[in-house]
Amino acid sequence: MAYSRWCWFPLYLAASIALGIIAISSAIRSTSNKNPPQDPPIPHDISLNASNALRKAGFIVMADLLHHSPSFFKPPQNSTIFAIKDSAIKNTSHPLWFLKTLLLYHTTTSNAYSFNDLVKIPQGTCLPTLLRDKNVSLTKLDLDHAPNSVEINHVLISNPNIFLGEQLAVHGVLAPFSPLQPQDLLQRGFGFAIRTPTCRSNDVNVSVSKNGVEWNRVVHLLRAKGYASFSIALHSVLDGIKRDFSGSLGYVTIFAPRDLTLLGYPLTILDRAVRLHILPQRFVYKEISSLPVRSLLKTLMPDEHLEIDGVLDFVPGMVVNGVVIVAPDMIISEKFVVHGISRAFKMAEVTS
Repeated sequence: MAYSRWCWFPLYLAASIALGIIAISSAIRSTSNKNPPQDPPIPHDISLNASNALRKAGFIVMADLLHHSPSFFKPPQNSTIFAIKDSAIKNTSHPLWFLKTLLLYHTTTSNAYSFNDLVKIPQGTCLPTLLRDKNVSLTKLDLDHAPNSVEINHVLISNPNIFLGEQLAVHGVLAPFSPLQPQDLLQRGFGFAIRTPTCRSNDVNVSVSKNGVEWNRVVHLLRAKGYASFSIALHSVLDGIKRDFSGSLGYVTIFAPRDLTLLGYPLTILDRAVRLHILPQRFVYKEISSLPVRSLLKTLMPDEHLEIDGVLDFVPGMVVNGVVIVAPDMIISEKFVVHGISRAFKMAEVTS
């Protein structure tokens, strides 16, 4: 009798493990059914660029997972990935279902948060993740020392802004947000293996609005693209733009010159120059190219417009107000588009 019971023990054990794997797989698949509808997946080229950025930063494991073949993880648009340092993932031979669980739990939805966005979210706020019914919490914000620091689930963001795109942001963290092991998930399930953090607020949009232009992100991306002088100029006049267009500027098109020679001029002139390069509408390059020649584009300067010159035979690219668009669609977001131009637009007061 005793012998026969022991003979059945391996089968019971194997069945238990199989049922555990099935339960976890079902939970992962049911995420999209029980959570609010998600945005479409990010395009392949963005995923590849993020993977390359992770690899350059030394996050090899996460880079490989993001660009795994065949693909098993496609983050949605407007999401943020918190990539775990290689040294914190002790066993890279974990099964793929477990690694996917890690990725789901370390990917927050609703916005591609730059580090500047994160420091504006109140401490204690919870961010939803791709893992069903599981949030992470901003447990510590240190804004009194330079550089600023942010902890999520008491884990430090060690490598902020590894990748910043219009639809995806990636930051590096020192360790997983929860000490997970495959056997814990199999034996205890998500509810017990991953603790739900205490949330003071779930409304991340209190501090980071999705309804307006993310100006700080624009400033950062301009600097990252090599347009430092225009980035500095825009940052210096932002307060005035926000004050004058509070709540009424939902979309913009920005024409960014690589070198802005007005940085030494009085702030009033610099403010007018920057506003001349911003349209209160969002135009991608294809839309601008389709406009008739001599069309006038309204700018943030009430009495000053930009004129469409069209495509000229002697210059490679679209010409606006006598200036060539040399980097069309350089930065594209839902709320803004940035085109690189060969030089700054001229203002009558400065040139006369």
